[in-house]
Amino acid sequence: MQEQITPTVEPFTYQPAAPISPFTRSPNDPAWSSGLAVGMWFVSVLLIMFVPLVFLAPYAISIAKAYPTTEDMVKQLSTDPFAIALQIAAIIPAHIITLFLAYLLVTQGRKFPFLETLGWRSGGIRWWHYIVILVGFFSLAALISQVLPEHETELERILKSSRSAVLLVAFMATFTAPLVEEVIYRGVLFSALQRTIGTGSAVGLVTFLFTLVHVPQYFESASTLILLAILSLVLTLVRVKTDNLLPCVILHTLFNGIQSIGLVIGLFLSTDSNTEEAVSTVFFFLK
Repeated sequence: MQEQITPTVEPFTYQPAAPISPFTRSPNDPAWSSGLAVGMWFVSVLLIMFVPLVFLAPYAISIAKAYPTTEDMVKQLSTDPFAIALQIAAIIPAHIITLFLAYLLVTQGRKFPFLETLGWRSGGIRWWHYIVILVGFFSLAALISQVLPEHETELERILKSSRSAVLLVAFMATFTAPLVEEVIYRGVLFSALQRTIGTGSAVGLVTFLFTLVHVPQYFESASTLILLAILSLVLTLVRVKTDNLLPCVILHTLFNGIQSIGLVIGLFLSTDSNTEEAVSTVFFFLK
């Protein structure tokens, strides 16, 4: 008699599915359009222009009775150290608002991670790359300043108004401006434009817009505007090479920070109460 074999059935064991990673957008494939990117840039410019005026308004109203005409009051405000320092300080909240709006745009209402979407990795950049780029840029800046005549700029006149103005500009130039500008130009703008009009055209347009917004500060100095254009070109090419925004933020912070340190040291070594000697020691300064 043939033995009957009963098949064995393995007991069913529940295996939970692997967690699904949240979908993220890469720096070169952002969730926002080029139109929104340009709009964000335009809003950032408006904030820099009008937030300082809002902060200045109460002070202007308080001194208005002392001047017979509005023209006289405006002239006074343009040289009043307190009014100048107040407007510089107001740029910091303008930067904070800009970052908040950029956060909403990049994350699409917190759907995507902010830093990962912009590219918060080294992208292959080593520490010595930063040194090479910095040395090359400052060497070029020294050469251009020797070739092209220097003229006093609006920013230099602001810096000479008071020590408070120097310290406020140095703080802003190091701790807020590089981050905000990189998020707007190499983060929001370039990421969208390179997908729409191509990498080369996006590099050119971002460089142009970055230089354009600095014209009111530096229009008397052709050498400074040329260096700003070169700086923007270098930073944007770093963004192209690395596919990440972090190296651009680091480089921009180093550019501004080195000059800010030089400016502050010059300020404390200077015997000139109007800060003219300290400001004259800095051949190039970035916002």
